[in-house]
Amino acid sequence: MPKPRPVTLPSLPDPGLLRMLFQVERVCLVLTALIAVGALCFSLFPSLGQVLPAGWLWMGVPLACTALFCALSLLFSEPARQGRMAGLSRLFAILAGLIATFVLLAHVFHIHAGQGGFLNIFQAASAPGRPTAAFALLALVLILIQSSTPLISRIADVLVSLLCLVALLLASEYIFGALHLFGSPTSGPASPAILCCLALLTLAAVLRQAEFGVFSVFLGCGIGSRTARILAPLLLVLPIALEAGNARLNSSGLLPAQYATAILTTLVTAISFVFLLYLAWRINSMENEIHNLSLTDELTGLYNLRGFNLLAEHALRLARRSKLPFSVLFIDLVNLKLINDELGQGVGSAYLAETGELLKATFRDTDVKGRLGGDEFAVAGQFNRAGISVAALRLDAASAALNAEARRQFPLRLSMGYITSEGDTQESLQELLSKADQAMVKEKRQKIGRPN
Repeated sequence: MPKPRPVTLPSLPDPGLLRMLFQVERVCLVLTALIAVGALCFSLFPSLGQVLPAGWLWMGVPLACTALFCALSLLFSEPARQGRMAGLSRLFAILAGLIATFVLLAHVFHIHAGQGGFLNIFQAASAPGRPTAAFALLALVLILIQSSTPLISRIADVLVSLLCLVALLLASEYIFGALHLFGSPTSGPASPAILCCLALLTLAAVLRQAEFGVFSVFLGCGIGSRTARILAPLLLVLPIALEAGNARLNSSGLLPAQYATAILTTLVTAISFVFLLYLAWRINSMENEIHNLSLTDELTGLYNLRGFNLLAEHALRLARRSKLPFSVLFIDLVNLKLINDELGQGVGSAYLAETGELLKATFRDTDVKGRLGGDEFAVAGQFNRAGISVAALRLDAASAALNAEARRQFPLRLSMGYITSEGDTQESLQELLSKADQAMVKEKRQKIGRPN
């Protein structure tokens, strides 16, 4: 007979985070559209370019149109939009891809349009090759993320990851070139307008794909998702900051090159070690939480059957190794079925929770206290016969005091039986529980019908 497959619970996204990221995506698309329209105006009317520093809004008509079409494609492909809007989204993505591909081919093969013609605005020199390739990849991503096919979605995940790497590459190139960390650049980097549009559109595409693809790990409610959201920005910025700091120290001449490199390497190693400690701490916390949940009864806060057996077995072994007496107290909540039938399950659950509180207040922290199931409880620990007898009397007195404080239709009554194992006996925990249960049954027969 084949073994059943384990059930895997889906990682549910955080609704509040989804709403916030939707607004962030909207802002990215609006800003991209404004930058693209501004770049179109400055490209078609160069006299307007005197308002801003030279080159800030320089994109050229092709990339400006590509960025605008990509923004419109993402806007029209929102989950709430269907039918004709979805068709327009796909059309804008195709147009953006065709324009970016044409300009890229023109740049690679040095194709030039004739002077004075309409295609003159698509001159290959009007856009660098690397940003154009990035926009072509972006357009392909926008076409694929609209598909619900699992295989296409996995391909889209890979291409979105590649798009992020390309955008990070172009941003790093611009930062290093603007700071002149490695001397004068051999080729002009992309303009701020191109980089802003590419970064905003890449972020919007990642947020859109994160709702369905592998990036959904960043949107979950769990510890892993929260840790990923914290560490991802730091891990993205750290290598760039390291390289920039290394280049700045080397160019300043304040320190020898090998000493500056050693300092930064040590710093990054320390930061990475802090990340490692943080991850280990979060994982251990998660494991402890899962372990506690698997061993604890949710209603009473005591150990469940599995937790009680595990810890009581360990306590029994320790007692035998030290040749100390070990006792098991078996407890039954009287009339729980009648309470559930007459007053409802909620009242019955309250009686169980009160019994758990009585056990916590009566016994030591080192004693193993558990709810074995239904109306049955047990306590195990290093008691001799007199000690477990006194503990049972204290528990009985505590339940009587609780009943005296409040008027109840059914008093909280406990039937108890206990057994003590001396250090030289070899009875198992289950045998001790069985004998304690038998003692409880005898005591219960005597107690039923007698007021508490």
